[in-house]
Amino acid sequence: MFKRKPRSYMRAFTEFFYPRGGWYRATRYVIYRLRRLPDPADRIARGIAAGVFVSFSPLFGLHFVTAALIAWVVRGNLLAAVLATFVGNPITFPFIASISLRLGNRFLGLPSRDTNLTYIVDAFARASHDIWHNITAIFTHETAEWAGLALFLDRVFLPYLVGGILPGLGAAMIAFGLSRPIITAYQKRRVKQLRKRYEKRMAERTHAKEGET
Repeated sequence: MFKRKPRSYMRAFTEFFYPRGGWYRATRYVIYRLRRLPDPADRIARGIAAGVFVSFSPLFGLHFVTAALIAWVVRGNLLAAVLATFVGNPITFPFIASISLRLGNRFLGLPSRDTNLTYIVDAFARASHDIWHNITAIFTHETAEWAGLALFLDRVFLPYLVGGILPGLGAAMIAFGLSRPIITAYQKRRVKQLRKRYEKRMAERTHAKEGET
């Protein structure tokens, strides 16, 4: 009777694009969790920078793992890195993908191609289908086809990966520079508040003991 009903696939898909409670509430929750992490501000800021950087990569489905790995390398907070991948969401994704692909094509000397959201999503969907088809082909009589996947890697994935490095590093540096002083100020204020509560509690106990005597 008291068990929670599992979310349907359609509801999970819908909440990915529009979280329950709205994006404003989801953003406030992420910021709240980041500020209250029990770690020095510098480590949290490095974790945030790692998560923001990974948000500019085409490693969809591996953002959490990649962000945590980079945070571990730079000695940042792992949970902060995972939470910071929230920067890459359906609202920011069209801008991130478009910028990354355009820069990647330019850096690699490739011709300018379509970088709109429909083209990118369709390319990733077809690549996922090809990968699944080739995996199942191992256990069936079907023939694995790698031409489509090779074309995807050459025209979409590689330019996206290369082009996302510079804007990712820039965004990570901005995130680090902004988050460290904010988290430092918040932690100092929180310590002062906890100290005042402790001193008030001790004063109340002392007053109570004096009243008993």
